Amino acid sequence: MKTPWKAVTALAAALLLVLPGGVAARAATTPYTKTPVSGSLGTYHVSAVYVAGISSGGYLATQLQVAYSSRIRGAAVFAAGPYYCAQNTVAQALYGCGDNLYPTHVSALENYTRTWASYGWIDGTGNLSGQPVYVYHGGSDSTVKKSVTDDLVRYYQDFGASVRYDSTGGAGHAWVTPYGTVGCAATASPYLNDCGSDPQGAFLGKLLGSLAPPNTGPLGGTLVRFSQNTFAVNGWANGLSMDSAGFAYVPSACAAGQTCRLLVALHGCAQGYAKIGTAFVDRANLNQYADTNRLIVLYPQAIATGVNPNGCWDWWGYLGATNYPIKGGYQVETIMNMVRRLDG
Repeated sequence: MKTPWKAVTALAAALLLVLPGGVAARAATTPYTKTPVSGSLGTYHVSAVYVAGISSGGYLATQLQVAYSSRIRGAAVFAAGPYYCAQNTVAQALYGCGDNLYPTHVSALENYTRTWASYGWIDGTGNLSGQPVYVYHGGSDSTVKKSVTDDLVRYYQDFGASVRYDSTGGAGHAWVTPYGTVGCAATASPYLNDCGSDPQGAFLGKLLGSLAPPNTGPLGGTLVRFSQNTFAVNGWANGLSMDSAGFAYVPSACAAGQTCRLLVALHGCAQGYAKIGTAFVDRANLNQYADTNRLIVLYPQAIATGVNPNGCWDWWGYLGATNYPIKGGYQVETIMNMVRRLDG
């Protein structure tokens, strides 16, 4: 018997990446806040594309990297599990990809990956071999169990990726950043935790190689607020559980025509602009590194809808289509349209 849609929605509201805490306060102003400037995404000299994400954003980051591994050359994933973990099933997402009451079936997920690559639904798996991957799991994170993130590491390693796994800290379920406003071990809005560490320096060093220290003074680039409708596959971002506007941080060197790299940064549930303003954009500790390392940072934005009450990214099929983790998936393709504009 099929699960009634209302029950599916109720389960979705309890999913691991539908984080507790309700609507958070708007982000406090920091010395490094940039006032967004309304505009459109430009095209720049981009030499490589990478992706990073937390929680539901971590799952979407892996979907983007695996689907477009010939274009996305590395990933940083906080508090998530392996590619296609949910297998289009809410119960599996809840009990196998957050909690570990169900197995993650890594071998089956790897077989799906190889089969879909043979069909051309995703890029060839050989692209993953040697790609840099950084994975983070906090010791106080009970939302996504460590064994689930362990299986993400195993998945990447089985395809030959070069993985750095950081699982020694005591963080809750959160994006850990020096600009966090939440105590390290907590799982609480806005899910930006200060653990006295700098995972961004660690993962950017892994992805980019040599890394200059971050800009600790006023930022010199431009934070662009652009229409996501322009890039939505249906022309209407809200219909894809995405906000009408997204953000991109463009360092002055990139705007001046120098060759730069691009990082797609994906917030988690209850971390989009509609919930916490620009807190993730301001405090993720990415713009500071972007300024000194010629790195454009793209911040797509999700919103809450009836089937997605906490503004998560679609990693279990809530939009009703089974192609969510492959080429043509609504959110995957919408974000890749943004990437295509930025890197020409």
